[in-house]
This record gives sequence, C-alpha cells and structure tokens, in this order.
Amino acid sequence: NTQIDGVGLPNDWGIVTGAMDAFGYEKLEVIRGANGLLTGVGNASGTINYVRKRPTNEARGEVGVSVGSWGKRRVEVDYSTPITADGRWAARVVAAHEDGDSYLRGFTNDRNFLYGVVDGQIGENGTLTLGYSWQKANSDQNMWGALSFANTDGSQPSWGRSASTTQDWTYWNTRTRTAFAEYTHHLGENWEVKASYNYRQIGNDDQLFFAFSTTGLDPQTHTGLVGWAYKGIDDMDSHLGDVTLNGRFQLFGREQEAMLGVSVAKSSATTWDHPVDPNDPAFGALPAFPYAGNAIAEPEWGPRTRSNWTNQRLKRGYGATRLALTDRLKAVVGFNWAQYHRDGNNGNNFDQTESNISPYAGFTWDFNDRVLGYVSYSDIYQPQDQYDRNRVYLDPTKGVNYEVGVKAEWLDRRLLTTLALFKAKQQGLATSGGYDLDTAMYWYYGVDVESKGVEFEATGKLGEHASLVFGFTHLSMNNQDGGDTYTWVPRRTANLVFSSRLPGYEALSYGIGGRWQSAISTRDTYTGTTIAQGSYALLNAFIGWDVLP
Repeated sequence: NTQIDGVGLPNDWGIVTGAMDAFGYEKLEVIRGANGLLTGVGNASGTINYVRKRPTNEARGEVGVSVGSWGKRRVEVDYSTPITADGRWAARVVAAHEDGDSYLRGFTNDRNFLYGVVDGQIGENGTLTLGYSWQKANSDQNMWGALSFANTDGSQPSWGRSASTTQDWTYWNTRTRTAFAEYTHHLGENWEVKASYNYRQIGNDDQLFFAFSTTGLDPQTHTGLVGWAYKGIDDMDSHLGDVTLNGRFQLFGREQEAMLGVSVAKSSATTWDHPVDPNDPAFGALPAFPYAGNAIAEPEWGPRTRSNWTNQRLKRGYGATRLALTDRLKAVVGFNWAQYHRDGNNGNNFDQTESNISPYAGFTWDFNDRVLGYVSYSDIYQPQDQYDRNRVYLDPTKGVNYEVGVKAEWLDRRLLTTLALFKAKQQGLATSGGYDLDTAMYWYYGVDVESKGVEFEATGKLGEHASLVFGFTHLSMNNQDGGDTYTWVPRRTANLVFSSRLPGYEALSYGIGGRWQSAISTRDTYTGTTIAQGSYALLNAFIGWDVLP
C-alpha cells in the first residue's frame, strides 16, 4: 500500500506504464508489517510513504544533469523561494525530463515531470499548502507479459537478455495529474487539526502485443507461441479527503499522545477497447522465438467501445493513542473502521459492500537505555481486484499479523540492530488458478496462507567515516493443508550496503553492496510445467568524488 504525506491513497494496477518520477519527493519512508491502522486496508507486507517536497524559508535551487548506458539522459531543476517580503509565504517548482533506450530489443521510454507547491501562514495558528503535479510518460515497443520458459519436453529454455516478445507498433503512454490542499491549525499548545484533500487523475493509452503458449515451445525449433493483440484507453479519477486531530495530554502523571481521524475516498475508472477480428494474424501462431520486431503486422483496430467500468468508495474512522504506562513500559493501542464499496461492470454487473473493524496493539519495554523489546498485533484487511472463473470478485482477504523483537544500540548509539520474529495469517488470498481459453481470461481462487519467519537488520555507522546496512530474512509460507505455497517468493534473502569516505580526503567516497536470494520456482499457468531459478547474488560497487565543497 502507498501513502502520500501520510495519507493513504487507493492503489492502482500497472505494469510497464512508466515509473513515477521521485524528484518531487523529499524522501520515501518504508513502514514494514501489516498496515490496517495506517491506511484502512492493507496486507502483511507494509506501506510506502512518499513525502512531498515543500517550500523552504530561504531562496535556493538545484540543477542536475546525468547520462547513462543505453542512451539515458536526464535533466532536473528544483527552485524554492519566499514570495512575500515577510517570508510568511513561499513557493517551490520542480521539473525533470528523462529519456533512454534499454537492453531489451527496441524498448525506449521518455518521461516529463512538473510539480509546483505554495505554502504560507493563515493568521497566527494556521498553515495552508497548495500543490499540483503533472507527468507524461511514453513507452515504445514495451513487453506485455513475460517470456515463456516452458518446453514441450519439460525442459526450461534460456534466452538472451535482449529477447522480447513485443512488436514495433506497440506503445504504452500514461498521463498523471495530481492536486492537493492541506490546512493545519494549532489548537493551543498541545493539539492540532489537519484537513487535507488529494486528487489524482491517471490516463492510459496503450497498444500491446502478448505472446503465450498453452503447450510449451518445441525445444528444437522454438515454435509454439501464439499472439494476442490489444488496443485500449482507460481513465481513473480518485478523490480523498482526510481530517485528523492529534495532540498531547496528561495521564498516569505522564505526557501521552492521541490521534483521531476520518476519511472518505472515492474513485471511478473506465476502460475502452478497440476490438480486433480474431482471425487476424496477430492472434495466430508466431514464428520461432526470438523473432524480429516486424514479424507481425499491426492489426486493423475496430471502433472504440466501452468495455468495463468500476466505482469504488472507502470510508474510514480511526484512532490511536501512545501511552507511557511506566518509565519503561509504553503502549500503542488503536483501531480502524473501514467500509468499502465497489460497483460496476467487468463483463458482469457487480455491486459489493464490505465493512471491517481492525484493532491494533503494540507494547515496548526498555531493558536499559540501549536495549528495547517490543510485541505487536494488527489485523489484515484488503479488498481484492481478482475474480474467479465466473468473473465474480473474490472476497477481501482478512487475517492477523504478530511480531516480537528487540532493538539494541551499539558504538555510542551509532549502530542500531533489530532482531524480529513475525507471523501472519491471511484468509482467502487471491491465487492464480490458470487461464480460461474459453473466456480468454485469467481466474483466481482464495487460499489461506500462513507466513512466519525471522529477520535481522543492522544499520548505522561503524566509525567516523564508514556506514553499514545489513539484513537477513528467513521465511516460510504454508497453505491451509500445511503444504509449501507461493514458492516464487524466496525463503531466504540477504542485503548489504557498505559505504565510506576516505580518511584524510573526505571528498572521495566509495562503497560496495549486494543482494542475495535463495532458489525459487513456480508453475507455468498454461502448460503446468514447473519453472525454477537457482539462488543468485547481485553485487554493486561505486566510487564518487565531490568536485566542489
């Protein structure tokens, strides 16, 4: 799940629609674990919070130019300045352009991004912020779906890194517009209320080509792929209003914190297709793979036709309090009430309403001023966009998440280590059931999944110049029958980043890093063949020089 400035937004589905430019954000925060308290809906993995850039109190700017492999070029500009003589109002403008090719055959993309924000004081106790962003991203000759790795004899082919199933006439272009308003008012010394409104409009214009096989490829001729062409346009509008009250109060002879909030979100999405004659060559057998980008001619697209539409609404009421019960024992207790509604047509008419209350509780214990232990419990609740063989949406997945751990500081508080045990149970999690050739649609069914594991992480400074990030996770996942499930998720992962500055000449920095994961496997949706990938590691290194102080 995602948030922007701490406000939960509805998630969107995307594949190669062009990455969201991160230059408009001051930082990205990753909150791991079940997030029902934060977003109202969520799974056991976590939340990413995008923190927008805001105007600064003094005039300053930044210009960046970068080039890279595969023809990558990027220019970015960031300028902030006060706009009133007393400095009570300020503005900031951010812009970026990037384009480049790829190691994949024919794939190119470009992206333009613009963001403007103004904020200032309203009276003595209020602050108002207004912002708008626009992004246009174009991708040409992009893949739709993945390569086939199943042969008819059960073996697994390998392909060159440039291999692609796309054709020269494919593209996927997106346009994203956002606007927001935020007002914060201080109610005395200890309390404040914040009201915000977020708007997001996303449009897609795509012309795509998909290659698949229901039998596997001939290991000698590499034939067996079948084509599928698609042209469509879709638009989605999202609105989200949120009001929160938070502050401090006295209880048990200590200062405590509390927060209450309500929010309402709604979105509407419509998709238009351009039907194609099913006898067109784009829907027939394909040449031996890898083939050229002009192997299949662009189809004769039919007239634009509305194919499906969806309306969604999410209402929330939530609250939490941080309590210092003793000098050593502290607690976080909260709840989230959510009502989710969805109606529309995806080939079938549907109208669904769900509501759920999710409690949350966490406790920490200070063993001493360097070591802290904690336990937490949170509910899991997430509506699902997948549907079964009859095109009926699956029920939301529900469950619980537990975690217990210990955090310790070392080396005069420069290094923080965390050891955690976690366990999550999810009911009715959407799992691929295969591909229905009669309806030309994927279908899903619900599976009860239990995941548990242990995680260790160390982050901080080893000395005056050296920094370290190291993590290791061991995970197990089982279905309702106790068998191993979701085998494409690596059971063991490790990551390392070490960086330092050269003692005696701090303008020179260097570092190494890497990520390792254990072997994974999955069942090919069409052929039933098991596809496996062995364990592997990715290693990285860098060296940098601050030319100017």
